Amino acid sequence: MTTIRVIGGGLAGCEAAYQLLKRGYEVELYEMRGVKSTPCHKTDKLAELVCSNSLKSVSEDTGHGLLKLEMQKLGSLLLDCAYKAQVPAGGALAVDRDVFSDLVFEELSKFKNLRIIREEVTTIDGSIPTIIASGPLTSDTLSKEISKLLGGEYLHFYDAVAPIISVDGIDFNKAFFAARYDKGGDDYINCPMNKEEYLKFYNELIHAERATLHDFDLQVFENCMPIEIMASRGEDTMRFGPLRPKGIRRPGSDERFYAVVQLRKENVEGNAYNIVGFQTNLKFGEQKRVFSLIPGLENVEFQRYGVMHRNTYIDAPKVLNEKFQLKSNKNIFFAGQMTGVEGYVESMMSGMIAAINLDLTLRGKEGLVMPKESIIGTLQRHVATENCDYEPMNANFGILPGLENPKRDKKERKLQYTQRSLELIDKYLESLDL
Repeated sequence: MTTIRVIGGGLAGCEAAYQLLKRGYEVELYEMRGVKSTPCHKTDKLAELVCSNSLKSVSEDTGHGLLKLEMQKLGSLLLDCAYKAQVPAGGALAVDRDVFSDLVFEELSKFKNLRIIREEVTTIDGSIPTIIASGPLTSDTLSKEISKLLGGEYLHFYDAVAPIISVDGIDFNKAFFAARYDKGGDDYINCPMNKEEYLKFYNELIHAERATLHDFDLQVFENCMPIEIMASRGEDTMRFGPLRPKGIRRPGSDERFYAVVQLRKENVEGNAYNIVGFQTNLKFGEQKRVFSLIPGLENVEFQRYGVMHRNTYIDAPKVLNEKFQLKSNKNIFFAGQMTGVEGYVESMMSGMIAAINLDLTLRGKEGLVMPKESIIGTLQRHVATENCDYEPMNANFGILPGLENPKRDKKERKLQYTQRSLELIDKYLESLDL
């Protein structure tokens, strides 16, 4: 039985391990947490979600919804676990973090051909089939080893985490449960602001003291921007982003709001909520002071303050092909956010594709490169296409080729993208031995 090493027990690593285990390989899954932690992880659990607990939309007329449908055709373990650990979040797939991680561990542990090794990997043996999915928080020692393997430097950007608060302190004389446009159940807590309240919050936010970042090369990725940086771009920027009030109504009222802060459930019990879109690098005391200006949150207890940390990703087009395989060594594959796919589900996908392609390589078969009209196929090409300004990419319809006969209605047009992708994937997979 061939032994394969998977370095990293995050989302990409766990999905990769599962795909290899079910194909009969002996898998050594390396995870250093439990021996050595990172600046952002809180536990030593496999597949721990370190930022939001949302895996984004499940709607078929969204890029993230389509990506999930595509992955289900390939048999994703982690998506299955996510649906089992789901908590109400309207049109999004949000999960109880602990339940999700426990389910992933439980399913992987059913395989007798799995060894979980709790130690920091410091060397990479290029003669052993390996998937490197150590994540954007890769240890310094392994980072240097990977840099040596690639013959070049990493690229860096900064990622931020939103705070989590206790539901007990929320003032429901001001806050209320409701869904945007009545989509889904009343899954979000909404904290409305009038213009005066918003402007006071805005001014305090842009002048609040931020934590020091010990790195001069600051690059902020647009899709995970700290709320204070977003606010600094203009007075109304937040109102057209996470504080957008359109479509939100207090039950039984036609009152219109100037801005609305939304809270999303963190766990099954519903006693903890995160502040949606409020990734931040403010000092902890400033978070308490400024975020307590939000109507309804004046007296809340913070279970976790937001933090900002350096994430690392490789200049993938220079070193990887569309199979997530290292161009210079066919035994080595990369997966996860460090390849330049951004997002939880995108990371799971890359682990899946890397594992399937490693299996096909070992069996001497042609690699899996999904149709360019699919989200998966486009992201595969993203990591392999030369780009002088390469940065992470997530699932969205904007990266797909245009439609031949697009519908005029926006929703119908998006559903066309979904239908086209799924039909082409079905035809493509029929010809493969996976």
